[in-house]
Amino acid sequence: MSEQTPISGSGDVPTVHVKDGQGQELLCFLEQLIPLDGNDYALLTPVDTPVCLFRLSDEDEPELIEPASASEPVLSTAEVVLQEHELSLVRSAVTLTVAGELDEPDPEELDIDADDDDDDDDAETYELLVSFLVAEQEYGLYIPLDPFFVVARMENGHAQLVQGDEFERIQPRIEAELEERESQD
Repeated sequence: MSEQTPISGSGDVPTVHVKDGQGQELLCFLEQLIPLDGNDYALLTPVDTPVCLFRLSDEDEPELIEPASASEPVLSTAEVVLQEHELSLVRSAVTLTVAGELDEPDPEELDIDADDDDDDDDAETYELLVSFLVAEQEYGLYIPLDPFFVVARMENGHAQLVQGDEFERIQPRIEAELEERESQD
């Protein structure tokens, strides 16, 4: 019996399943492989569209809700609403994702106000995918418009999610390596 490698691909970009500490998986494209300290670190992007769950209110800014702390009724309702659009919610490692055919956002149609009060260049931009009510509270699933990257450590062909202290330690080094690679192109 031969051991199959979890790295596969259809086309030019290989895919890999990344696992988190709870054993949940996320199917990702392998974008870059970066050797550091005797380990291979992978820069990955999810195959399905990542989404963020927000609690919406008329008075306050939308509040980001981490997938692990989202209540079951909220996620179940989101699944039903997405099914009406022939989409499905995937509860996976790292983030929630949506599987199915999504229309690509038109950058000219996005409501991005350059004169926003915050003037925060680091602010992420999101596009509303769907909104829905649960127990008279409004929620929305938003697509982040900035690229969504996942960092994993490759071990024997398997990708293990990098989190916490290890992520804090290697993130600047990965960014420096990527900048150097870009400057050489």
